[in-house]
Formats: sequence, structure tokens, C-alpha cells
Amino acid sequence: MKKILLLTVLSATMLTSCVSKKKYVELETELSNTQSNLQRTAMEKEEAQRKLDAIEVRVADYNAKINSLKESNDDKMEMNDLTAMSNNTKSKMRTTLAKVDPSELAKAKTLEDSINLAVSYNLKKSITDDSESDDVQITIDKTVVMINVSDKLLFKSGSYRINPKANNLMEKLAEVINSEPSMEVMVEGHTDSQTLVPGSYIQDNWDLSVRRATTIVRLLQDKFNVAPEKLIAAGRSSYVPLVENSSKENMAKNRRTRIVIIPNLDKFFALLDSEE
Repeated sequence: MKKILLLTVLSATMLTSCVSKKKYVELETELSNTQSNLQRTAMEKEEAQRKLDAIEVRVADYNAKINSLKESNDDKMEMNDLTAMSNNTKSKMRTTLAKVDPSELAKAKTLEDSINLAVSYNLKKSITDDSESDDVQITIDKTVVMINVSDKLLFKSGSYRINPKANNLMEKLAEVINSEPSMEVMVEGHTDSQTLVPGSYIQDNWDLSVRRATTIVRLLQDKFNVAPEKLIAAGRSSYVPLVENSSKENMAKNRRTRIVIIPNLDKFFALLDSEE
């Protein structure tokens, strides 16, 4: 009886051991399959990420090319016999011309006339207040800007000491000059034909015109930080009048300071972005 019981126990133990080993093998196989699936999934994910990264690079490249083409189109230069102008500049010019007095606009017969009128209009708005408008006249010849400022605004009669009320104009003018590094500016003093009082500390109209030009140049340099190498001072005495010195009114027109600016046209047209 004891032998039979012992055999039964041993058989049960062996059967249990066989079942556990089989289960272990199944679990080990399942684990191996799971690990393989995870590895395959990771590889597929890495491949998908590489493809996504490549697509993003191509999209960025296409966007850069699109922007480059757009900028190239906007900056495309239209040539005529006098000037080169980008499409952006043309758009700004049209916007400005829409604000110009129709009677003045009617005088513009060519593209050059339109450019000159637009720059003149906006420059005058930029550097003058309403109270100064009558004392400042702007003309342009082949993109050379000439600003005529009457002595009424700048100097007392026979003096080269600048009037403090001109500081506002000089400050705004300095901002325009400083906006373009390559810009050169010549300041010309002009007088009427009247002779100075004998024995005056000023020798003659040559002396007066030069002193007035250098006074303005020094003011632009010392107070408004205009680089001195951009400035030229010149005196023209009474020998380049606007009108004949035949009356007090005409003499007043001839007593003036002329500021000559040679700008880069496209950069100078940045003035047309300013809000009024």
C-alpha cells in the first residue's frame, strides 16, 4: 500500500513539473514574439519619423523658394530712360500721388515728373510743420533733392546766427540725412544783392553766405549727430538769384539757404511709408 501511494505522489510531481516547463516555454515564446513586435514597431516608427523629417525639409525648402520668388518679383526693376524702380516703390508712389493737389499732379507729364512730385510732397510733410510750410520749397531734378529755406525762418537780416525756431526743421532734416548712410548733403548760402554796412564784422555777401552755410553744417553735426563727412558747406553770395533783385519781395526770395541731397531712390522712398 505504501509503495502504491509513493508511486502516485511521484507521478503527480512529475506531471506537475512537465506542465510548468511547457507553460514556461510558451511564455518565453510569447515574450520573444512581443519583443520582436516591439523592435519592429520601433524600426517602423523611426522610418516614419525619417520620412516625416524629409517631408518637413522639403516643405520648408518650397516655402523658402516661394518667398524668394515673391521678393524677387516685388523687387523687380522697371527701367526707363531716367530711372529704375521696384514694384514696391511704384506702389508707394501711387499712394502718395493720390494725396497731392490735383492741380500740381496735372503738371506731371512723365514718370520722372511723378517721382519728383511724390518725393517732394512726402519730404515736405516729413520735415515741416504747417507754420513752416511757406518758408520751405522743395524741387527735384533727376532725383537730386533741393530744399530751399527762406532766411525768414533761419536768420535775422545780415546775421549768420541761426534762429532757435529753425531747430525743429533742422532736427527733422537730420533724421532724413541719417536715414541713408551713402547720402551726401551740400548746404549753400545765398544772399540778395544788397551791400553790407561798411565796417561790419562781416566782410561782404560772400562772407555772409559762407558763414550761414557753415553755421547750419555745424548745427547738423554738433546738435543732431550728422556725420561730418556727409556734409559740404558752400557760399554762393548773390550770384545765383531765383528772381531779379528788383523789389523787397524778390530780395526776400533770394535770401535763402539751399540744401542739396543726393539720395538712393528706393531707400529715400521709405519716407512714403510714414503715417501722416
